Amino acid sequence: MKVPALRSIEDLRKLTPARVALGRAGASLPTKALLDFTLDHARARDAVHAAFDRSGLMASLRALGCESVAVASRAVNRQDFLKRPDLGRRLDQPSVDLLSGRQRGRCDVAIVIGDGLSPTAVHAHALGLLRPLLPRLAADGVTASSLVVASGARVALGDEIGALLKARMVVMLIGERPGLSAPHSLGAYLTFAPEIGRTDAERNCVSNIHREGLSYDEAAYKIGWLVREGLRRNVTGVVLKDESGEGTARITPPSASA
Repeated sequence: MKVPALRSIEDLRKLTPARVALGRAGASLPTKALLDFTLDHARARDAVHAAFDRSGLMASLRALGCESVAVASRAVNRQDFLKRPDLGRRLDQPSVDLLSGRQRGRCDVAIVIGDGLSPTAVHAHALGLLRPLLPRLAADGVTASSLVVASGARVALGDEIGALLKARMVVMLIGERPGLSAPHSLGAYLTFAPEIGRTDAERNCVSNIHREGLSYDEAAYKIGWLVREGLRRNVTGVVLKDESGEGTARITPPSASA
């Protein structure tokens, strides 16, 4: 009987970006591990405090063939946004006035792109995700007629935006809280029948969208499935389980004729 080869701790390190088996120098970390930690911590802080280029993002969306509208939360600056999360969950009055009455009829999905806790993630991944997501929604017969770019945004800001736009569902693409191994991770939060006061239990989340995490095609497939099923069942959140399946074999872009 052949005895399986013993796996080493180095094999584990190849499977995860987590800080495992860093070694030691006396009672402390080795110098390289300490410097790597310091660098990743600085990158995470930089991601939180990065400027949100809303105008540049909207220009890139126009180049993609998507017209968008700009709104802002009640957080007037980044310090307010970080210290007062509640301000990031509500629109300022000019934005309310702008969106009120803008959508004359109901739409299936309003897509909101918000800076969140990592504007860096939005600039790095929002467009890359939209490229496969928009044609997938169209292939499923889902109308996404409203595209909003929001600054100073927390996840719940999408609820007010979706309600004003009379959307059956809102999809919020937002920069996630930076981690020490992923300072630029994008998340997608889906809420059916958006309105002020929705809870996190009423949302679905597709997270860790970045180069070392969930790919754009994989994320678009999952989001598309959740949108389609959420609209069909009239729910999102804990009652809507992600049954889209795993594996890249099923994750293929929709055909041009679809």
